[in-house]
Amino acid sequence: MTSAGRDTVSGSSVRAVGWARSLPLDSGVKAARDWAREHLKALGWTECAPQTVDAVLLTISELVTNAHVHARSSAQLVLTWDTHCLHVAVHDTSDRLPTPRPPSEERLGGRGMLLVDALADEWQARRCPDGKIVDACFRPPVPGAGTDRS
Repeated sequence: MTSAGRDTVSGSSVRAVGWARSLPLDSGVKAARDWAREHLKALGWTECAPQTVDAVLLTISELVTNAHVHARSSAQLVLTWDTHCLHVAVHDTSDRLPTPRPPSEERLGGRGMLLVDALADEWQARRCPDGKIVDACFRPPVPGAGTDRS
């Protein structure tokens, strides 16, 4: 799916490409990762930014797991590339916003949003009329910078 819009700040055209996938509760997180990997490959990131691809795929694992386990909801996964940022958005039906919690030896889980916070260039969670959306942004590495992520 390709879409074009108008940037209201600068008045210039903004072009973006995006993909969407519904992941029912009975679907595995691996299906989400495999699907996303193919789209990252189409963007050329698997060759030029393998560490960024790993960070995106781990983030997808965490966000889809949160939707399935904590929200007990199917997940809607949307990838959008606008030439500045790859947005990884996951929608679920819970209006409870995630927050990073300090690690605990007394809990098995609770580290997912800490990972997302560490991996993504930025992230946000916001309520919407039918649940919430968690969106993480990944910027591509600067060519010639010598490393994939800093």
